[in-house]
Amino acid sequence: MVKKYLKPLKLPNQVSLAVLVLRLSFGFLMIPHGYDKMQEFLAGNHDFPDPLHVSPMLSHGLTIFAELFCSILLVLGLYTRLALIMLIGCMAIVSFSIHGADPLGDKEHALLYLFAYLGIFLTGAGKYSIDTKIFK
Repeated sequence: MVKKYLKPLKLPNQVSLAVLVLRLSFGFLMIPHGYDKMQEFLAGNHDFPDPLHVSPMLSHGLTIFAELFCSILLVLGLYTRLALIMLIGCMAIVSFSIHGADPLGDKEHALLYLFAYLGIFLTGAGKYSIDTKIFK
């Protein structure tokens, strides 16, 4: 049942190429954000926002998982939609909770990532992904 939702749509070559460009660009651009957060976490700095009220340490860990590990999955096109659920959730929290009261300029980057991730989620990983090999 889950396999049906992970299977990429059959897209024309040009659209698959466009999705590949989006996956690679937004995935690679997010990885340094997650890596920096992981370095802070490993250094013992757990002073991190806790918008979900689960603890700053867990919020920090979930953000690292989304921004670093899910971005790597996005770049690879592996379990793309599952990875995007985490990335969309993370960017929604950053946009509307962390920067909710801030001016548009302060939340613009998170919104751009959010909308790009939503677009990729709707199309799936495209033809040029590991998902197409796994979920035939």
